[in-house]
Amino acid sequence: MDCAAGRRGRAQARRGWSRWVPALQGPGSSQPGRRGPQTWVMAGEAALPGAELLPFARFLDSSARGLAYGYGQGSLRELRAREFGRLAGTVYLDHAGATLFPQSQLTSFTNDLIGNVYGNPHSQNISSKLTHDTVEQVRYRVLAHFHTTPEDYSVIFTSGATAALKLVAEAFPWVSGGPESGGSQFCYLTDSHTSVVGMREVARAMGVTSTPVSPEDVRLAEKRGVAITDPDCPLPHLFCYPAQSNFSGTRYPLSWIAEVKSGRMCPVSTPGKWFVLLDAASYVSTSPLDLSVHRADFVPISFYKIFGFPTGLGALLVNNQTASLLRKSYFGGGTAAAYLAGEDFYIPRESVAERFEDGTISFLDVIALKHGFDALERLTGGMEHIRQHTFTLTQYTYAALSTLRYPNGAPVVRVYSDSEFSSPDVQGPIINFNVLDDNGNIIGYSQVDKMASLHNIQVRTGCFCNTGACQRHLGISSDKVKRNLQAGHVCGDDVDLIDGQPTGSVRISFGYMSTLEDAQAFLRFIIATCLCPSHGQSLLQATPREAGVPPAEDEVGATPAAVDGSSPSYQEDTPTDSCVWNKLPTAVGAVGLHPPLSEADRTQETPSEKAPGVPSKVLGTHVVTNLYLYPIKSCAAFEVKASWPVGHQGLLYDRNWMVVNHNGICMSQKQEPRLCLIQPFIDLQQKIMVVKAPGMAPIKVPLEENNEPTQICQSKVCADRVNTYDCGEKISSWLSEFFGRPCHLIKQSSNFQRHAKKKYSKDQSGTTATLSLVNEAQYLLINRSSVLELQRQLNICNENGKEELFSVEDLIPRFRANIITNGTKPFEEEKWDEIAIGSIRFQVVGPCHRCQMICIDQQTGQRNQDVFQKLSESRERKVNFGVYLMHAPLDLSSPSFLSVGSQVLPMLKENIAHNLAASEKHQDVTS
Repeated sequence: MDCAAGRRGRAQARRGWSRWVPALQGPGSSQPGRRGPQTWVMAGEAALPGAELLPFARFLDSSARGLAYGYGQGSLRELRAREFGRLAGTVYLDHAGATLFPQSQLTSFTNDLIGNVYGNPHSQNISSKLTHDTVEQVRYRVLAHFHTTPEDYSVIFTSGATAALKLVAEAFPWVSGGPESGGSQFCYLTDSHTSVVGMREVARAMGVTSTPVSPEDVRLAEKRGVAITDPDCPLPHLFCYPAQSNFSGTRYPLSWIAEVKSGRMCPVSTPGKWFVLLDAASYVSTSPLDLSVHRADFVPISFYKIFGFPTGLGALLVNNQTASLLRKSYFGGGTAAAYLAGEDFYIPRESVAERFEDGTISFLDVIALKHGFDALERLTGGMEHIRQHTFTLTQYTYAALSTLRYPNGAPVVRVYSDSEFSSPDVQGPIINFNVLDDNGNIIGYSQVDKMASLHNIQVRTGCFCNTGACQRHLGISSDKVKRNLQAGHVCGDDVDLIDGQPTGSVRISFGYMSTLEDAQAFLRFIIATCLCPSHGQSLLQATPREAGVPPAEDEVGATPAAVDGSSPSYQEDTPTDSCVWNKLPTAVGAVGLHPPLSEADRTQETPSEKAPGVPSKVLGTHVVTNLYLYPIKSCAAFEVKASWPVGHQGLLYDRNWMVVNHNGICMSQKQEPRLCLIQPFIDLQQKIMVVKAPGMAPIKVPLEENNEPTQICQSKVCADRVNTYDCGEKISSWLSEFFGRPCHLIKQSSNFQRHAKKKYSKDQSGTTATLSLVNEAQYLLINRSSVLELQRQLNICNENGKEELFSVEDLIPRFRANIITNGTKPFEEEKWDEIAIGSIRFQVVGPCHRCQMICIDQQTGQRNQDVFQKLSESRERKVNFGVYLMHAPLDLSSPSFLSVGSQVLPMLKENIAHNLAASEKHQDVTS
């Protein structure tokens, strides 16, 4: 699906949209609040109505309330350059997920650790006393930040907001229901984080009823009020709600705290005393919270939402009037005033914090908080300034998004919110939305996310651990959620549309260091990809995607896949009698070290020219024109000129090695595009791999382990753990010098098995394919006709008559396939069920769903988003290109080969039997 309606209007405006020029310098380039005729226009003609970028100055002039941008004491641009230089070129819009720490905060904390000795606070020595006193000082600082004192609240440090919620669930004085009593009630707003909803499991185990209530129900209760019923009833109930929805940014009234606690507003009509838990984790990241006014009983917070660092540290702020009611069963180190090991005797410590902080707290992280508070106040002047600044950016972005229209008048986005973004009292710095096409169809959030990544814009997609809000805003029924699960969709995946309906949305959120440039870069991205794409079509398309079809990344099977076991080397595939394989060098003497094909030698040759030794009678409709293997995962291809041996895992030595960073994490071209410049060459005769790179002397790596003992290390390929070994210091130093940072070359262990998740065929019970360091499948096949169609679309002249040339030789390497065929029709390979190449049968296991990797020129490492955008524009479904193949386990009593020039016999489901008979006639081609 594409933006079809109004295409005529876009065609008329097409020429001007591709050359945007600023009438004055963009507002983010000088003083954002400065008034003036700042707007963006098209060169040579008026802007298409509904597609202009809202000028910030005009927005400020039209605002009904005073808005503040920045922090007054200095330029926000200078702050960004000084404190967040790592953001250069990146638009980070996921502050609701995790905000970012400033450089000075980390420097100050590091200097603190270097200059002081901090011991375990449970000891009594001098360094321990320093730690204890510093931690207590930080507790006071936390309470002061929330405008309260140790007399009113206690700070219990936890591993995060989730741990704080779990603590309340386990320690709350629940009363289980009985025949004569309904027992306690646990009530929570449906617009709550997963960690709040999860408290109901603890409540259920204690015999307590849980009741979800919608925001509408609570607002109705607030309007009508409820008379206090039996105020003397001591039965304790707990009501939980978020100060700010992490889904939509809606800010719920803090006045609900007093209303519920007093009994004037009851979320559930039942006698007893109500306590209130205010989930403040999202709210306090950009707003002040005054606990002297809004005296919630429990307030869980997470510090990385405020400071960005440290992570893994949160707190539960407990109202001291409520603290005495909390019950605790387990006790750990530091929580006991006295206990006996030989009998049931235990006396807890007196203070609330000491009673509930089991074991030694993360005291260095607690000390880091001091530097977080210092940096925040120094850079911004306090939380109220952050609240005003982030709301200004949010209101501007919302206003700009709301004005965007297609030529037919249809809106470009659908925003999910309960507010009109009129005030920071009702709306936080979050905008949740889906992009629409001009027919009103929703464009899948994964498509938007990938397109945003091409523009270096980082957003968040999905349901954001808030299923209740997601269901409410997107109109997803509970039955639909269950059906989506059965279809293969789970929380956190990228299955964004099922039966044309969304499973989630897109969220952007601002932090205290966000700038007008960030907001406008995002808005220009939406305009550029929806309203003014090249050739009058939308680059974002509303296209349904089948559940359970995973995306691909940089190479064969570069899709996160659930697979079990591990990955053997080729040697492990070899039969016990390996004499056959010992003869490989003579059998494949033509496939030693081969330089890359020159421009003239490549794909313009006919199949007969490519493989002169193959009889012309077998060169049918579909022929293998090129074979590639990728010895080092994510590095350059090694092209086979004639034939190459095949094992159980695929082509011999295909993705047997990978480059890892200093932490042992696999490096890919997504993070390090220069991997494509690492060129491996396999010499089967000498049993070595020669590795080359620009500016580096070639280096040799043995193909197999030597007899020296090697240390096996655990590595990960996508979600799989595999056994590998380090290839030595020499190649590690070589790679480290090339990349300018420590890295290593590792190889899969020869005695390690890893099996594909999917079985080879339904009629082969229990048969699974074995994998090397690929992520999902043994092979990737692409059709030259599909490449030519993509090339044709990319090479259309633009409005200046200048032609952008993408050669077939440039495009083919981007897709990192093993097998290239000369098919008759574009994308016909997606209809194949099986294929036969010589004596080897392959199952087509599905299309390869592409990501931004195809934007990297494999000759230079430079990025160009045109290829991905054109696929996004032109395909009827998601950005699929090529198909995954796996073969049945082979009988390796005799060698098997794949050869350039071999006939490819595709088999559709309805004619597999017919094609199998035909394939047997030609099985001598590659044997």
